[in-house]
Amino acid sequence: MPRRMTRLAIARRPGRVRFVAAALVGAGAVVALTGCAGIEYQEDICSSGEYPAMSVGATGSVCVSDKEKPPAGFVRYPEGKVPQQVGDKWDVYWDTHTLDKDGNIIDAPDAS
Repeated sequence: MPRRMTRLAIARRPGRVRFVAAALVGAGAVVALTGCAGIEYQEDICSSGEYPAMSVGATGSVCVSDKEKPPAGFVRYPEGKVPQQVGDKWDVYWDTHTLDKDGNIIDAPDAS
């Protein structure tokens, strides 16, 4: 047989609902304010379907379609030393290094 609720039991229920609602709102605020704090956005060097090419004898670079060769004065980065995201290990490295006309890694003349 179902249990009957007294007026006192019914009167207590809205407080519990308010408490749960307040807790959920508080948790939502915490997630909204700090939920993405551990996620860092990194911008890709080139768009999908492109690869980065570096300037010979300088620190400039350009993105080239996967279907094309680098333009005159540019070459592909050495294998295993290609920057993928802005600020990554190789992006920072190539700020102060470049390739000479023979493909040797040298200090960039315009590096500060």
